[in-house]
Amino acid sequence: MAGARRVAELVPCDTRVTLPVRETAGERDAGVRSFDVIEENAGLIRKALADTDDFVVTVGGDCGVDLAPIAAAHARYGDELTVLWIDAHPDLYTPQTLSSGSFHGMVLRTLLGDGHTSLVPDRPLRPEQVVFAGRRAGDDSELEYLARNGMRSHGVADFEAALEGLSGPVYAHIDLDVLEPIAFASMGYPVPDGVSPHRLIDLVSSVDGLVGAAITEYAPADPTDEAEADIIRRVGAALRS
Repeated sequence: MAGARRVAELVPCDTRVTLPVRETAGERDAGVRSFDVIEENAGLIRKALADTDDFVVTVGGDCGVDLAPIAAAHARYGDELTVLWIDAHPDLYTPQTLSSGSFHGMVLRTLLGDGHTSLVPDRPLRPEQVVFAGRRAGDDSELEYLARNGMRSHGVADFEAALEGLSGPVYAHIDLDVLEPIAFASMGYPVPDGVSPHRLIDLVSSVDGLVGAAITEYAPADPTDEAEADIIRRVGAALRS
């Protein structure tokens, strides 16, 4: 959680809300590790979001923190919503295909309706509502799902093409492992040959109709690293531009 706290300090905002989420390991249930902790934390986030209609930037932790915010955005904007998934990984595992039970690898699939029954939102996303940007990883089961459902996926070479045709409302999920690890090392699951910081910042600042966002997966070896802090600060500012 040190990464989440540091990102919260760096992202410009009018009001900052800190939730007392549990950080302890919980119980595994139906293939999801720490299920009770995830369920409790998602409930706290849902409650906080119910009290605001402002533009919200959620920071975590891992990608699992975005379960409730994206579900809330879908409930508000309906099927017009597009989720721009800026991430090296597609996070399309299910509890049956990810033996570790790590929910952050399942969060998008859960939002699409395939996951632990207590975590799947009342109104799941449709595959055509998701656009991937910077994706360059994924196991066979994830890639098969992505191809079978005709989901738009853009890698590093065509990163900017992810914005083609997007006019809002758009929710931007940003996993910092989309970045090139040589330029930004503080991530839990680095994948080589990522996008440069300036390309990420330029893309984020160019999103039309942005209604919410998240910045996730910051795992700082040195929280005082000012070069990395400046990248996060600029990504946060681009979300409000």
